[in-house]
Amino acid sequence: MHNLNRRAGDSTADRPGREPTKTITVDLTVEEVKALIALASDQLFRREFIDPKMPGYKRNSAEISLCKSALGRLQLVVEGPPKPTTNGRGVAQSQR
Repeated sequence: MHNLNRRAGDSTADRPGREPTKTITVDLTVEEVKALIALASDQLFRREFIDPKMPGYKRNSAEISLCKSALGRLQLVVEGPPKPTTNGRGVAQSQR
């Protein structure tokens, strides 16, 4: 099982005016997490690029940032860190 708890320096002390962060532990298979990542990515895209075109939409930038952070952490758990490769000219570049 992977630990998805917040990293050091990401506490409520660093975020004045916010409620205390509660962490949870959930057992999921890699396939389940991949499915949730796909759904969350689609939903995040909708909220970031499609919903703003709807009349009366009010953007919540803090929530979008929070979702991007959580989604990125989930992807790191499943895929691991990016693996450096070369671009054919001997220059390293990051690739998933």
